[in-house]
Amino acid sequence: MVRGGIGPCWAVVLDAGTNIARCGFTGRVLMPVECMIDAPGWADAGIEALAERAFAAVVAHQDIPDRAEVALLACDDARIAGLNGDFRGKSVATNVLSWPSQERAAQEDGGAPDLSFGEDPELGDIAIAYETCAREAADGGRTLADHTVHLIVHGVLHLLGYDHERDGDATLMEEIEVEILGKLGISDPYRIE
Repeated sequence: MVRGGIGPCWAVVLDAGTNIARCGFTGRVLMPVECMIDAPGWADAGIEALAERAFAAVVAHQDIPDRAEVALLACDDARIAGLNGDFRGKSVATNVLSWPSQERAAQEDGGAPDLSFGEDPELGDIAIAYETCAREAADGGRTLADHTVHLIVHGVLHLLGYDHERDGDATLMEEIEVEILGKLGISDPYRIE
């Protein structure tokens, strides 16, 4: 498990647009979610356990191979704003970003993505920002733990090809998120009371 700074690997991975499994990362992968903690609040929040919980729930729900892996960068708002600017042209903080290892999205709106997997167990990379997540959780009356699990589930679903750009895709993704979170005892984050 890697703690502290993430070193030059993420800069190479993200600048080159490749995934962490191919960047020469020398850390041992001890679990399906390799957490790289780059913001102190995440260690205190227990990001590793939250990431494992979220990932295991998606794996079980989507019936994806047990060998599947995800790299998670637990960073701060400044770091994710830079990544958001580099990859989406929006130099502002956001809660979560994802980079799938391959395109799996459905061609038709509301269709299921292609969940066939080859030999490569790497699904892709996710970055999650501490300050934005903490603020959103507080503003929404949710615990940081529940909101973090929701955002990691959301990010992993993006890696699997789910999206919310088209109406049918958004409905499908939201339904799956709510179902997975419900199985974890987390209330529907989209329900307005």
